[in-house]
Amino acid sequence: MKLTRLSDIRRKELRKAAFAVLQREGIAGATLEKVATEAGASKGIVLHYFHNKQELFEHAMREANAELRDAVVIRLRHARTPRERLDAVIEGNFEPSFFRPLICHAWLSLCAEVPRDDKLARIQTVIHARMSSNLVSALKDMVAKDEAADIALGITALIDGLWLRLGLQKSGISSEQAVLQVRNFVAGRLALAASGRPKAQRQLTSTGAS
Repeated sequence: MKLTRLSDIRRKELRKAAFAVLQREGIAGATLEKVATEAGASKGIVLHYFHNKQELFEHAMREANAELRDAVVIRLRHARTPRERLDAVIEGNFEPSFFRPLICHAWLSLCAEVPRDDKLARIQTVIHARMSSNLVSALKDMVAKDEAADIALGITALIDGLWLRLGLQKSGISSEQAVLQVRNFVAGRLALAASGRPKAQRQLTSTGAS
């Protein structure tokens, strides 16, 4: 039992080391040797726990996602109303200790590999599915179910876009600014829903696009 626990600890250390290297080097510059140095281990130790670079960085992505997931879960535990649950999901996705340029660079590096890596693609699918489920769960108590799904799509797109902006904009964007942008979007969509205009609004947008 003790050996298993030590093994799990070592794996976690290596996953964290891999994500730290990704923040500095990106996927192209990240190597097993650099991860080993970051973890204070040898390349042989890294390969003892992970078969290759691809497997290691897949686990690094899972580790980083778990931290972001936990930030949402902690907030959800204290939420008592649908709006508080909605805010918990939004705020958790912009956790200040996590919403930082270097971490964003690591995420972008991994996401760039999604079209070529089925396992990373599955991880990304799970991330979006969980986020959408949490959002719809809160929104369905405020608007119709189809409207809830549509608003949730808009929120997830905004969250992805704001993370992308953080990674690409030198001046950066703060967690508070990001949360405010999403809240403003939500406020606008809820106001449309309350007025009974959201479907007509979408039809107008569709007509304009054509």
